[in-house]
Amino acid sequence: MNPPPATPLAAVSAATASEPAYRRILLKLSGEALMGDDVYGINRETIDRIVAEIAEVGRMGVQIAIVIGGGNIFRGVAPGAAGMDRATADYMGMLATLMNALALQDALRRAGVESRVQSALRIDQVAEPYIRGKALRYLEENKVVIFAAGTGNPFFTTDTAAALRGREVGVDIVLKATKVDGVYTADPVADPTARKIERIRYIEALERGLKIMDATAISLCMDHALPIIVFNVHDPANISRIVMGENVGSVVTG
Repeated sequence: MNPPPATPLAAVSAATASEPAYRRILLKLSGEALMGDDVYGINRETIDRIVAEIAEVGRMGVQIAIVIGGGNIFRGVAPGAAGMDRATADYMGMLATLMNALALQDALRRAGVESRVQSALRIDQVAEPYIRGKALRYLEENKVVIFAAGTGNPFFTTDTAAALRGREVGVDIVLKATKVDGVYTADPVADPTARKIERIRYIEALERGLKIMDATAISLCMDHALPIIVFNVHDPANISRIVMGENVGSVVTG
């Protein structure tokens, strides 16, 4: 039986120099996080750096699940999808997440980290179907589990998949990797007056329409008291720092 989820505040007070604050985490990676400075696709240097951080966290004894998006690939075909049936476009996006999951698994393999890809769509030649019991077993065996193809349903984002899978496998926290260092009152790139919000409640994030995760994902986390930390994945060692209980990024909680 999994221990009760640790809240960020409890985790910070419990963490020591050698003791991780969390036992099991879910890392939500957007497809764009893999692009680096490229226009689209996968930047090898970027994915290798992210994998090095994942490997370091795994060596701490932390169990790691990952949900990955597909925007870095799908944006290359998005102009051709204009006017396309929404469900069809969403299925194309799910296939893009599977491509990213396989690339991430290959990079983890080269770094000596054992992982499994589980897909919400049945593509048995390249990935296992999502089976909760097997995912839990892999996590207990300290294998990284990469969840691909979102929820397997159109009209749901990979943010919702992250909240759903996180709850299903009993993670302590969802780490939402972004290009900025937390939640802001507005887009900090477009609005120089935007202020960083260190801590915010789920309901406030929903009411203010802050683009942390989609509303379904935040509501699911709120219903199950699953905290979220929004952080900049491009700052070295941020994932390790969060796992060790340091104050990084912005916390979304009850």
